[in-house]
Amino acid sequence: MSEPTSVDILGEPWFVETIPLDDDFEGEVVASLVSRRGEAPTEHAVLHVHGFSDYFFHTEFGEWWLERDHDVYGLDLRKYGRSLRPHQSATYTADLDDYFADLDAAWERITVRDGHTRVVLSGHSTGGLVVALWADARQPAELAGLLLNSPWLDLQGPPAVRTPVANVLLDQIGRRRPMRVLGREVNGYYARSLHRDHEGEWDFDLTWKPVESFPVRLGWLRAIRQGHARLQAGLSVPAPVLVLSSDRSSAPSGMSEDVFSTDIVLDVRQIRRWASAVGRHVTYVAVPGAVHDVVLSRAEPRARAYEEIRLWLDAYVLGDR
Repeated sequence: MSEPTSVDILGEPWFVETIPLDDDFEGEVVASLVSRRGEAPTEHAVLHVHGFSDYFFHTEFGEWWLERDHDVYGLDLRKYGRSLRPHQSATYTADLDDYFADLDAAWERITVRDGHTRVVLSGHSTGGLVVALWADARQPAELAGLLLNSPWLDLQGPPAVRTPVANVLLDQIGRRRPMRVLGREVNGYYARSLHRDHEGEWDFDLTWKPVESFPVRLGWLRAIRQGHARLQAGLSVPAPVLVLSSDRSSAPSGMSEDVFSTDIVLDVRQIRRWASAVGRHVTYVAVPGAVHDVVLSRAEPRARAYEEIRLWLDAYVLGDR
């Protein structure tokens, strides 16, 4: 078994390795695979993929899996977190399939190199969309389950932004002017509600997960809408799927209670609507009081979320042990 290359910023026993990928139009491209392994060898593992304006820092999530005999991996996709390089446009891709190379490389290390034969693939928000598309396209034999934490399955906002005309317009503009930044107002409430230096309890790097988020470019949004269309046409992920979200979305005008107890990023009604499009065996759970990243919620909804993961894991992923 090969060892990761260096101690991660999370500190020992978390390790990280840099995965070189093919250059793109901006130059060098890498992905970063963070890992922590249990004391005893195991065939089980979990691989987590972050969302937009995000990276892997979920040590509590990892420890929960370690307690259940799963080695833990977190993948920082190209141009995110540990993988972001000074010459790159943060978070940008023009095609979600570009991330397949990142996932292919990570999966090969986890399964072929490290010997895991049953792997749960986990994705949050944009990462949930990406891993669902990858799992459908690749259908790896080692995929034991797919865990989607508030996956981004449709474009939130008024119905006008989802019409065929709006989709065609975005496709045309995004193709012609892919690096153009979409004007939007970011209030920062969500990151503030999470970070311990503001009103939250979690410690993360505000340069990699900034309060003001990262710019949204039209070429990237075009890629997202193409991914939405593929998913909404129906995927065939063969493994059991668990989709978690908050029970409610809101649009607060200040740091109110809703910021700490609802999804203020995505519309959970859309998550509920499209969850069944992911595969043949999907379980959906709305967690009362949860925030957008369900496992970063306050203690009570967070405990409820972990209990739902445990029930799903025992019933459908580990039930044949």
